[in-house]
Amino acid sequence: MKDSFNRTIDYVRIAVTDRCNLRCFYCMPAEGIPYEPKSHLLSYEEITRLLEVLGGMGFQKVRFTGGEPFLRKDFVQLLENTSELEAIKSIHITSNGTLLQRHIPKLKELGIKKINLSIDSLDKDRFQKITRRNDFEKVMQTFHLLVENDFKIKLNAVIMKGINTQDIIPLAELAKDYPVDVRFIEEMPFNGGYKENVEMYSARDIYADLIKHYPDLEKLPSKHGDTARLLSNPGYKGNIGVIAAFSRTFCNTCNRLRISSKGDIKSCLYDDGVFNIRDFMRSGVTNKELEDKFKEIVRLKPKDGFEAEKMRKIPTAAMQSMSSIGG
Repeated sequence: MKDSFNRTIDYVRIAVTDRCNLRCFYCMPAEGIPYEPKSHLLSYEEITRLLEVLGGMGFQKVRFTGGEPFLRKDFVQLLENTSELEAIKSIHITSNGTLLQRHIPKLKELGIKKINLSIDSLDKDRFQKITRRNDFEKVMQTFHLLVENDFKIKLNAVIMKGINTQDIIPLAELAKDYPVDVRFIEEMPFNGGYKENVEMYSARDIYADLIKHYPDLEKLPSKHGDTARLLSNPGYKGNIGVIAAFSRTFCNTCNRLRISSKGDIKSCLYDDGVFNIRDFMRSGVTNKELEDKFKEIVRLKPKDGFEAEKMRKIPTAAMQSMSSIGG
């Protein structure tokens, strides 16, 4: 599928839950957020139906996110259902790693090998300060088990000025010994309450730190849909990446739609939701009507995140928690 800017749209991110067992302060308040009741969430049958329709329209990649997706009961059943869809060629999962370990054998059995693991510090105390939970050892155990089982891993670290900038190089060093992509992400204003007058640690700042420490870094070729500017360091097994999520410098190759756990479609991370597909399905529409609605949404996809933000009906100050948005 092509949007009005001739971008190929073939990737959907679906949040299966808004619940999370961590409380990362850049994502949600310490007390958490009001969770949606189960009846408000897309059912697994509804998600499977959406993927069948999208697959028939040329979508080939799905990423399941949360919250923490493994918190939702029988999430593995949804993975099994999705693995049986011929049109969906690539299944990815984003997880905080706290509940994933026991599912590794099943993921391998289903051929799901691409995992994004969130970890913002290799210092146990800073990890606890950021997540408000004491799960550092568990997450690192998960990381090593995934490496041992030959999963293709992307490590995601949100970099925050005055909080964890000192973790940039230690995290990047993981790419020396492990075949992983270590990706540093600009902080975004989706923490359930916009941070006013806070200086962001920009992608340029992150890149400057990396170049200062690794003067031989080389930029790798990018492909359509890449959000990370990937860099290689001679002799390293993995790569290092920078994601300009707030600066929004990669919008011209955007290839995705997002669907929240309650069925709100976001054609851009920075819009406030363009349509609720859950209610549309529950009204009794046909698959053809679903397909036509997706075509309309793709056609109206904004040029970039700045345009999407200008079109918001809800002010920036009321932006949702990332746990609700689905990453």
